[in-house]
Amino acid sequence: MSRARSFFLVGFVFSLSFSLAAQQTATSSPQALTLLQKSLAALTGGQSITDVTLSGTARHIAGSDDESGSATLKANAGAGRMDLSLSSGPRSEVENFSGTPPAGSWSGPDSVSHAMAFHNLLNEPAWFFPAFAIARRLSASGSTTPAASYIVSYVGQETRDGQTVHHISVSQTAPFPDSPGAPTFAHLTQVDFFLDSATLLPAAITFNIHPDNNALLDLPVEIRFSDYRVVSPSGVVAGLQTGAVSSPQIPFHIQKFLNNTLLLDFQAQTVTPNSGLTASTFGAL
Repeated sequence: MSRARSFFLVGFVFSLSFSLAAQQTATSSPQALTLLQKSLAALTGGQSITDVTLSGTARHIAGSDDESGSATLKANAGAGRMDLSLSSGPRSEVENFSGTPPAGSWSGPDSVSHAMAFHNLLNEPAWFFPAFAIARRLSASGSTTPAASYIVSYVGQETRDGQTVHHISVSQTAPFPDSPGAPTFAHLTQVDFFLDSATLLPAAITFNIHPDNNALLDLPVEIRFSDYRVVSPSGVVAGLQTGAVSSPQIPFHIQKFLNNTLLLDFQAQTVTPNSGLTASTFGAL
């Protein structure tokens, strides 16, 4: 790790620990918070979910490489891991926001681990499981500590991919002054949620990643969710239900787009909530 990056991370951790005196200058929209709370209730069915494992098939497209294989996605409220088994070999990535500081890494068919740039760890580690993405922001949005506070804004109702959705934007307040010429902390942490207007289940989330050496250049990421199924807390697919849903609703079809191009197309075959994933699951590759 370079000396400059070491100093930056030390400063970041110091600011996170001693930011109680910082002043929060923006407030969240009550309408947006209510919609996110209702969306979370629809996703969880009022059940407690501490972790989840999704296993299934995947298509991975990177330039001229178009491969299919199997995939396993694992997450808890502060971390996510993806493992792909493709014809060219394995591919893995892990992001852990619960550590201090956040950490992440990825590896390709050569199994060599590469650290993720710090500015790419500030959006959403559990990007494939919207219940955790929403829960993490709701648990922090009312905090009196600006370092842990999110500002939730209602953008409006709009049509996205032929679907009427509520657009909600969430960003994190900076625990330290933004540096001149650098992207704002709010921008680096911004995640937008698009909730189906009828069910309030997330149809998509979007955020930006950036080249390792240029946090100012945005590369848009979009995650699309579909094929929601009701799953019991034990992992048994309960099928469609009418009326109030008292079991989690989990998207079995997840697509990830990078720069408006399909990167990953995942179809779950089995979903296992609350299997007791440990911290070692989300350690560095």
